[in-house]
Amino acid sequence: MHYAECFGCGEVDNGLHMHSTVGDAGIVYSRFPVTRAHQGAPGLAHGGLLACAFDEALGSTVGNLLRRPAVTGKLETDFLRPVPVGTTLFIAARVDGVAGRKIYASADGHLDSADGPVAVRARGLFVQVGLEHFTTHGDPEALKKFTQQPTRRAEDWDINP
Repeated sequence: MHYAECFGCGEVDNGLHMHSTVGDAGIVYSRFPVTRAHQGAPGLAHGGLLACAFDEALGSTVGNLLRRPAVTGKLETDFLRPVPVGTTLFIAARVDGVAGRKIYASADGHLDSADGPVAVRARGLFVQVGLEHFTTHGDPEALKKFTQQPTRRAEDWDINP
């Protein structure tokens, strides 16, 4: 979790509650447990929330692997099969390349296990930004909360468990 109030990885009510782990070969693994709060059609995950989950997973990948602040510039999502409520989407993401400030990443989302059928694929373009991006455009009170949260130590990161 990079920020307690993040809709993707934080503990926000009805948020995505995603957790990520850096694995071997530069792959970052994330899990998205799909609940009733995430449904669109009856019993199925909402496509927009699936796109949001991939934005979180890809952003986490860029942040964890490159340690550079970056924001989403473009997100392309392919929906290959329905994702039912009550399932967990196992997302495996990677950084595909870096060109100047542009960072390219992609991911596959597998149903119910790391080797389950691929339900969703995504590709993203992230743009490296400076701290002023957040201080200029962010909410001052939220930024204050962010800077006051405890700093994570290197040994707190779940890398290659």
